Amino acid sequence: MRFTDKICLVTGGGSGIGRAACQQLAAEGGTVVVIDRDEATAQETLRLIEKAGGRGLAVRADLGVVPDVQTAVDAVLATYGRVDVLVNNAAMMTFKPIVELTVAEWDLVMAVNLRAVFLLSQLCLPHMRGGAIVNISSVHGQQTTANVIPYAASKGALEAFTRGMSQEYPASQVRTNCVAPGAVDTPMLWNNPNVKSGQEKIEGEVGHPEDIAGAICYLASTDAHYINGTTLVVDGGRLSVL
Repeated sequence: MRFTDKICLVTGGGSGIGRAACQQLAAEGGTVVVIDRDEATAQETLRLIEKAGGRGLAVRADLGVVPDVQTAVDAVLATYGRVDVLVNNAAMMTFKPIVELTVAEWDLVMAVNLRAVFLLSQLCLPHMRGGAIVNISSVHGQQTTANVIPYAASKGALEAFTRGMSQEYPASQVRTNCVAPGAVDTPMLWNNPNVKSGQEKIEGEVGHPEDIAGAICYLASTDAHYINGTTLVVDGGRLSVL
């Protein structure tokens, strides 16, 4: 199996795309660290992994809080001593026009969606050899809608961060890539008030978390050894018709 003897960290692993990625990584032999701010959902993901015969660890961490990020990585290193795969999946959104946003709201989106990726990468890199980082971007990084500017800006920046990482570190240490999902059947999609009101129209097929998990696992595996610094769009063709 592709991730046998690999230590795999997944943020936002308690639900949606993160949970699906955790389950597939575990099914392919990985030892999966489920990181989520909700301890109950992280534990539920771990339970599902173990029920299927996999191995892992659940770690509660609020990625908007710097000490929580450090504590989560420390727990992983104390238990396993290394990191082989890092999936930066956790994210949050706001749903206000830019003139109504507070500085605190802007800063929180950037802290969770971007700063945490920087911190986790910085903390894990010294313990990675031949590893892989997969950052979860969004089609909003390339084509967006009104009232989600901080989210779209963070995802565009995340793709630039990914390209920079691929230049700064040799692939022999780590490959860094992005997956940019379109509309996926997750709580984040259906809790979006713009979607609920009809202001944001969902065009075309809505994907499933497992569709994105497959792309994540491919980029994290040695099957993708020749892929570095790119963004794989997994959106059912949404961007191709816009």
